[in-house]
Amino acid sequence: VQLQASGGGLVQPGGSLRLSCAASGGIWSIDYMGWYRQGPGHQRDQVAGIISGRSPIYADSVKGRFTVSRDNAKNTVYLQMNSLKPEDTAVYYCNANVRLTANPDDVMDYWGKGTLVTVSS
Repeated sequence: VQLQASGGGLVQPGGSLRLSCAASGGIWSIDYMGWYRQGPGHQRDQVAGIISGRSPIYADSVKGRFTVSRDNAKNTVYLQMNSLKPEDTAVYYCNANVRLTANPDDVMDYWGKGTLVTVSS
């Protein structure tokens, strides 16, 4: 299973970006998909995540500005980021909890390589 993230880049404060992450490979189903980020000198923290059929979750720092969504048919998760701030600058990683077979215990966690988001004027 591979996760391919895209959409990062340089944006001015107040601007918007949309990240995408597509999962491919031997996937039976995906329970959780989400985004983490790691800024300079910081640990990797959860930004937003979504489990099929449930309400998404967000870090307090991004509530009201970021929206996570997923397309189950495409095994893809998105992160719409609005009103970006310099403190949002980080490498953003997508994460997926993938079920590999019909056995509900046959689950593995996967990470994408990360995409850099820089918010600066």
